[in-house]
Amino acid sequence: MREFNLQERTLRELNELLQSQSLRFVEGEWKVLNPDGAHAIAVGLDSDLEVLIDGHVGYYCAGMNKLASVNIKGSAGPGVAENMMSGKVIVEGNVSQCAGATGHGGLLVIKGNASSRCGISMKGIDILVHGNIGHMSAFMAQAGNLIVLGDAGDSLGDSLYEAKIFIRGNVKSLGADCIEKEMRQEHIEYLEKFFLSENVKADPKEFRRFGSARKLYNFDIDNSAAY
Repeated sequence: MREFNLQERTLRELNELLQSQSLRFVEGEWKVLNPDGAHAIAVGLDSDLEVLIDGHVGYYCAGMNKLASVNIKGSAGPGVAENMMSGKVIVEGNVSQCAGATGHGGLLVIKGNASSRCGISMKGIDILVHGNIGHMSAFMAQAGNLIVLGDAGDSLGDSLYEAKIFIRGNVKSLGADCIEKEMRQEHIEYLEKFFLSENVKADPKEFRRFGSARKLYNFDIDNSAAY
């Protein structure tokens, strides 16, 4: 594992090194020391790298990730794993707002709590939150799965499209066009397989599923107050 100390070298240098690794990468394992809340660490990766960030990070860490696995041994600021395409991002601590925003694929795992707008406009990403999520999470979410072991704040799934939301705890309120739906056997089996792969000790039968009522797909004057 190659170590890179951000107290001794620049963030630009780090990202250039990580982005320069090809699919036949020269060095596949990296450890970033002393991140000290720096922004935009390990962004735009498109190779099968393993990056361990030893500490807290600022906004947009691991943004636009493709193929790489990024493990953050701390908490993260706004927009972690924003516009993620594939790969895996793990945050050992808490995250600020807009985690996984616009993510198209891959898996984001948050071991702590997530702030507001977690999974906003998600387009295929899977997000697992071990703690709670804040208000307006999954706002305009289009595809993918948001799985929360804790509670959800106000306006969950506001203006939701076809993403699936699974919540084990309490939901403070639902947003426009978001409704609770039946937990069918297929959903229980999906969670069982997912939890097994991620070593999560949780009973899928304790979860509730939420999705779109599909009333806001097309403009209707009778629903104007909900837009």
